[in-house]
Amino acid sequence: MNTAPPSAPVPATPGDALDVQPTPLALLLLGRDSDPRSERGVECPGDLPSPSDPDLVERARAAKERLGEKVFVLGHHYQRDEVIRFADVTGDSFKLARDAAARPEAEYIVFCGVHFMAESADILTSDRQQVVLPDLAAGCSMADMATAEQVAECWDVLTEAGVADSTVPVSYMNSSADIKAFTGRHGGTICTSSNARRALDWAFSQGEKVLFLPDQHLGRNTAVRDMGMSLEDCVVYNPHRPNGGLTAEELRAAKMILWRGHCSVHGRFTLDSVNDVRERVPGINVLVHPECRHEVVAAADHVGSTEYIIKTLEAAPAGSKWAIGTELNLVRRLANRFAPEGKEVVFLDRTVCFCSTMNRIDLPHLVWALESLADGKVVNRIQVDPETEKFAKLALERMLALP
Repeated sequence: MNTAPPSAPVPATPGDALDVQPTPLALLLLGRDSDPRSERGVECPGDLPSPSDPDLVERARAAKERLGEKVFVLGHHYQRDEVIRFADVTGDSFKLARDAAARPEAEYIVFCGVHFMAESADILTSDRQQVVLPDLAAGCSMADMATAEQVAECWDVLTEAGVADSTVPVSYMNSSADIKAFTGRHGGTICTSSNARRALDWAFSQGEKVLFLPDQHLGRNTAVRDMGMSLEDCVVYNPHRPNGGLTAEELRAAKMILWRGHCSVHGRFTLDSVNDVRERVPGINVLVHPECRHEVVAAADHVGSTEYIIKTLEAAPAGSKWAIGTELNLVRRLANRFAPEGKEVVFLDRTVCFCSTMNRIDLPHLVWALESLADGKVVNRIQVDPETEKFAKLALERMLALP
């Protein structure tokens, strides 16, 4: 069990300070230490081309041409423009994993995204396909906030409180293969930001409570905003405190047990950000991702997934103004795309904020990966072990079967 010193319970309030305590995994951000069960690694063997090499674009094009249909390059919406230009398809994490599975002729899947996305692609593709992540240090801080050991301990706490048998785990797509496998073993399902409501509806038809992993905000926003629950129906389980910082009585009374995790990009937007942009740009529409804090979502005009954000702007009338609360690479790309249509698109916050780990996939890493594959050398292959894959796939299949 957790041996951290006792401290005050964590309130399940929308104004949560997000002061998640550092763990040994934080050392990986500094390139120190390693953990084979973590969301990311730190090594990138081989000699990377210089980022100042003027021939990088041509080298990427040539290597991709040499590989032909043997390679399929996936580009997440939050990737740099220099990488996106070489993607065969773009999209969110689950769409890209399914796109890869739909291309069985591609021997190599180069996933320009982060580690959990590449894991999902490996789970959904055939055994003959090999998934490559150009930089193993491209991880996800949210996914790292829930480790297999922490979640197993949480389940022990729920068992001791007498609520495990009535609790159904629902894990966000933004989680490691280990967490997806835990979910599959315990009768739960995976969700995306687009189908979280359907996943929760299904889960509550199976049990009385939901353990939502690892993003507390998506879980809270879906439960309260979309399903009519109250904030008091939600409690936050903090893996860094004894028993999650919760009493057995609090666990028994709760409907939603939210894991104390968050997106480092979406979690930075505040109510002040919304008020400030409304003051600066009269008539602006505020459109945010459901990973944002509850008070931000409550103050926004529109809330939805990355795909929803894109489709909303596509359908918006000329001359409309939009403040977008999501990752900056995508917002800049959308601003450039829709400017000729007379649509003004700005970043919700005054301070720019890229996803730092997503941005580790740059042109030098992509060139290195493609040239290595073209030379017959598979680098940075992402493989999920068969046992983990079996149960993670079960959880994903439950999601695909949602009504």
